[in-house]
Amino acid sequence: MLLTHSYSPEHSPPQRRWTQFVRTLRSAGWAVDVIAPVAHAPHGRRTLPKRVAGRAFRTDRGEYGESVRRVPYIWHRTTRLGRLTNHLFSAGLSIPAAALGPRPDVVIVTVPSLPILGTGYIVSRMLKRPLVVDMRDAWPDIARDARLIKGSAKSLAERAIIAIQDRADLVVTVTYGFARTLRERGLKNVATVSNGVDIEHLEKLEPVPLEKNRLDVLYLGNHGESQRLEVPIRAAALVGEHKMTLTMVGHGVMRNELKELAATIDAPVQFHDPAYGRDVMEYYRGADSCIVALRDDWKSFETTVPSKTYEVLSVGRHITGMVRGEAKKILEDAEAGHVVPADPEALADLWRVLADDRAQLRVNGGGRLWVQHNADVYTLGQSYLSLLAEVVGGGPHR
Repeated sequence: MLLTHSYSPEHSPPQRRWTQFVRTLRSAGWAVDVIAPVAHAPHGRRTLPKRVAGRAFRTDRGEYGESVRRVPYIWHRTTRLGRLTNHLFSAGLSIPAAALGPRPDVVIVTVPSLPILGTGYIVSRMLKRPLVVDMRDAWPDIARDARLIKGSAKSLAERAIIAIQDRADLVVTVTYGFARTLRERGLKNVATVSNGVDIEHLEKLEPVPLEKNRLDVLYLGNHGESQRLEVPIRAAALVGEHKMTLTMVGHGVMRNELKELAATIDAPVQFHDPAYGRDVMEYYRGADSCIVALRDDWKSFETTVPSKTYEVLSVGRHITGMVRGEAKKILEDAEAGHVVPADPEALADLWRVLADDRAQLRVNGGGRLWVQHNADVYTLGQSYLSLLAEVVGGGPHR
């Protein structure tokens, strides 16, 4: 049984990760029962027909034959409070939805939605089945850095997260750094299965042209607080429209503020709605460099890798990295671009150099090779399958 706050047909990090792993589980003969809200991302309301988005407390069949049981959601604006309220509502209703389904051999809950983490623990105890916590972000560390929880509620929330991690039969992280952090805190039941991509379905793009009058930089992903996207906007303004254009594709709680900033400082920035499928490849095709960003003033991001990193590495585009720790090491090992501090002046200097010397935009293909060796989704799926088999069978992780 998989408990998640987002699943297909939505397009989101948990959807991408678990659609891939569900395919592996189904291919191995496992029955998979997914419990997720009616599809309503990214706008906080249903934009797809009911037959596609699903109906509350109705079970449908997913792409790979998995059962998908939907729970209701609350219409909300794209704000931190709106999302939290919605997650609390759907997580609470996921408990009776789980009780109505077949009793599984193992319960998996994928985080960072904290309310669903509590639901996963309750459901595993209610059904008397082992719990696997899929930690896609560095909680509770990230909550401390972001000051999401303050006062007495802060210590209570942190203790609750740590208690569930400690009581889980297995905690799976997406980075080795966060797994090391958890082990240093005394957790023994930790393994790592990183995010990945199906490289066979990602085209390797032709190198960017050496003769071109303008540098085209692309950011494609979440416009949230974690990325510090005001930095590339200010850097683009410093470089100027005569030398570059910054294209920003996606959505998030900071999007409106970022658009206001770009207009105020007259930055050469174009904003576009989220893109999927072939449209994503067209954006990559038109880009000279792609931004991968996480703010550098949160210590938890030393052990975090943006999920889009693997996709950009696979298509072979130069990467402008504003990252640290494990993500920085990946980009350096793959020789896939340049890593700079999250500082407008430093970033503007890099983009001026790239605009004047376009030969530096031609990466050597090491990124795609790195993904083949380290982030191939089929291999990762097999690793997850082996871990689940050990948990169900009472192996060493249990």
